[in-house]
Amino acid sequence: MRRRTIATVILLATLSVVGVVLTQVLWLDRAFRVQRAEAELQLRQHQQLDKQFNDRVVIALTAVAEKILSINKDPSDLYDAVKQERPNYFAVAINDTVHPYLLEALLRKEFMRRNIGEDFEYGVYDCFTDSIVYGNYVSLMDSAVADTATHSQLLKLNKDGHYFGVYFPRRGSVFWEPRPRAQATWIYPAIVTLIVFGFFAYSLWVILRQKRISEIKNDFIGNMTHELKTPISTIALSSEVLSDPGIVNEPERLRTYAGIIRSENERLRTQVERVLQLATLDRENLALKQEPVDLHELIADVADAFVVQLQERNGIVRSELGAIHHVITGDSVHLSNMLFNLVDNAIKYSAENVDVLITTTDRGQRVELRVKDHGIGIAKADQHHVFERFYRVPTGNVHNVKGFGLGLHYVQQIVHAHNGTIKLESEPGQGSTFTVLFPISMT
Repeated sequence: MRRRTIATVILLATLSVVGVVLTQVLWLDRAFRVQRAEAELQLRQHQQLDKQFNDRVVIALTAVAEKILSINKDPSDLYDAVKQERPNYFAVAINDTVHPYLLEALLRKEFMRRNIGEDFEYGVYDCFTDSIVYGNYVSLMDSAVADTATHSQLLKLNKDGHYFGVYFPRRGSVFWEPRPRAQATWIYPAIVTLIVFGFFAYSLWVILRQKRISEIKNDFIGNMTHELKTPISTIALSSEVLSDPGIVNEPERLRTYAGIIRSENERLRTQVERVLQLATLDRENLALKQEPVDLHELIADVADAFVVQLQERNGIVRSELGAIHHVITGDSVHLSNMLFNLVDNAIKYSAENVDVLITTTDRGQRVELRVKDHGIGIAKADQHHVFERFYRVPTGNVHNVKGFGLGLHYVQQIVHAHNGTIKLESEPGQGSTFTVLFPISMT
């Protein structure tokens, strides 16, 4: 996919996500406005109903107080005798005590007359004993409820003189109880928005990752083509020279071109081996031949394989084999290729006077293998990617190092397949150290 196409897709996807989020925000804002308007309307309706109910109760209780004065033949006039102490509790001042049964009868009559059907409790305060004489729980609609209802502890007020109180236990009021805030309205849209945003972020990550992989693979194909064409061309030219009948008279020249063919053929074999290693890793059923492998013997064999190459570059591979337990269980071929790749990289990325140090050390139930060089090193930003397939550290024109970016990926996979771990320590200009830990063989 072209870079311009990817940019267009990302732009359109971003605009889509922004549009979805804005739509959700606008929808939520509208929903909240409608909800707020409905709440305000309900509040006004409740306020109106509460006011009507309270007015009827005040009128009924005032009539009850006047009848009590009339029954007691009390000529005094009670002004503003009814007080609403709580949303559902009313107190009525009287000049003398009143019998609870008489009070109940008067309350029933007046409430029925005023169309007040709420359950209520009543009590009479006796100022002589400073206590509330409990009356009864009254249900105007269902007498069975009154018999089984739990009686409340009526509130004693800070008042002088006699009074009786009427409490409506089943009645609340919006004046005194705040409405709970609705959360279901925004929870679902918020979850949906988060899911959409998460899917968009993941899709964007996949697109960019695939683009990067595609670019790396294209670089790999270009490198592989160059790496294979160069030795093939060299072999072809050398073959043409060797096909000249007169070359038999020049044995030194004959040996030179034969050596070139042999060297380029080995180069071709190495590159094909790298690709075959990648193909082997791609198969899920990577079969490892489990057998005891002596790391010290393996190191000696690999070091011998670089003798000629090191002579040409005036280099050396040193070994400090200090591990006592150096036998592990694994596949000797893959382990040999793994160590070969590490040493080959150490040599290729060293400037001159190649000096590679291979050490082994006991680490409890594990053996530590370290390959250290004094080459160009690897920057911190690249160290997290060196084990990725096809990844090659940018080196400009330094040493003109060629490769496919497969070696370290193969190394990591083989180490993990043998239940080991690998770690890289490196500083630019100071060289690199690869540390591998393998579990030792217990047999």
